[in-house]
Amino acid sequence: MSGASRLRELVGAELGPSAWIEVTQGRIDAFAGATDDPQWIHVDPARAEEGPFGGTIAHGFLTLALCVPMLYELLPPAGAMVVNYGVNRVRFPAAVPSGSRVRGRFRVLSVEDTPAGERAAIEATVECDRAEKPVCAAELLVLTAT
Repeated sequence: MSGASRLRELVGAELGPSAWIEVTQGRIDAFAGATDDPQWIHVDPARAEEGPFGGTIAHGFLTLALCVPMLYELLPPAGAMVVNYGVNRVRFPAAVPSGSRVRGRFRVLSVEDTPAGERAAIEATVECDRAEKPVCAAELLVLTAT
């Protein structure tokens, strides 16, 4: 059975939650360095303590990037290469404080054939152990190719 066929079988089913991932200040600092985004709210704990969140917070795009390991943890083995294809929508309803943990829940929305392979749209919801609302809601696109 191909990986895409497995995805087709999962349309509508919830996957997750994933294991918790720690969002340490070191992880935030590394992301800031990799993306050249050293804004004080992310990397200056002393200044951020006086800011709107009472401390440093993760970049929204770091939270989005963590969907990759969470999703791959929960997807069945594909037997095909699965690559990121894009994102249709992304929202960050709440902040991820440094030192917290996040985990994801996913639902395969659709799978369609394309000339490049089969493309799946997957709803992602990321929750944080220190936030009441989800910290990320996105519609991820992945492409499977054999």
